[in-house]
Amino acid sequence: MILAAIDIGSNAARLLISEASVYKDGTVDFTKINLLRIPLRLGFDVFDKGFVTEEKKKKLIETLKAYKLLMNIYDVQAFKACATSAMRDAANGAKILEEIYNETGLKIEIITGQEEANIIYETHIAEKLSDNKSYLYIDVGGGSTEVTLYAHNHTIFKESFNIGTIRMLHNKVSDEQWEHMKWYIKTYARDYQPLEAIGTGGNINKIFSISKRKEGRPLPLDLLKDYYKELSYTPLEERKHLYQFRDDRADVIVPALQVYISIMRWALADEIYVPKIGLADGLIKMLYSEMMVKG
Repeated sequence: MILAAIDIGSNAARLLISEASVYKDGTVDFTKINLLRIPLRLGFDVFDKGFVTEEKKKKLIETLKAYKLLMNIYDVQAFKACATSAMRDAANGAKILEEIYNETGLKIEIITGQEEANIIYETHIAEKLSDNKSYLYIDVGGGSTEVTLYAHNHTIFKESFNIGTIRMLHNKVSDEQWEHMKWYIKTYARDYQPLEAIGTGGNINKIFSISKRKEGRPLPLDLLKDYYKELSYTPLEERKHLYQFRDDRADVIVPALQVYISIMRWALADEIYVPKIGLADGLIKMLYSEMMVKG
């Protein structure tokens, strides 16, 4: 069964096409067939002006037309599409999604921060966690950060904070927002020590890649601090050259590290595991589950 997911984020729009294979013992494997990422950077419009400009809207529609064509070529049987923080905040977000539907036939849902946390966590992470340990799951995006605390086989909290890399680059995160997140993490994490951090998002994935760590090995907090210091002091153009970062990665990776480091410090987490999954992976799994229920 070929399934697809479209994730329209604040920094990029992604299309993930996967094949779901069911085995005799009932287990299901999801094999990635194609993953395409277009850096639309909608958050640069929205967090500055409050809406998506005409130019960005046209690029978004053209991107989705291309995604629809690819889904047809791959014989995708079902798809799920959602938009996150930038479209949540855009004054014209709902109107644009209506235009997209009229032009492409693709139905896209704007999801809340809580729903975003649920999709990634419940559909892809929870099944792999130990019942007798505590975990802090951190997903840093362009517009928001989703944090989930899971301990002793229970979800303690799932919270979304309007602190994201593009908002930070545009100075749209207040000291009060930082203080609230700090209070929240410290208050809820202190009773569940020791805990392990799990990080997702393109930026932590990139740090994991350049660290040359073996798959399944965690990144120490001290290493993240070293990267933060090094990248912060490296001019943007030099950063792109030295680390072969794309334009849309080179600027956001520093504020992303600031968020991961801050949350880990507040939660007293010394290391972070990076499973290299994201919202699109969660959407694929959720879609498969929905199809199984429908029969």
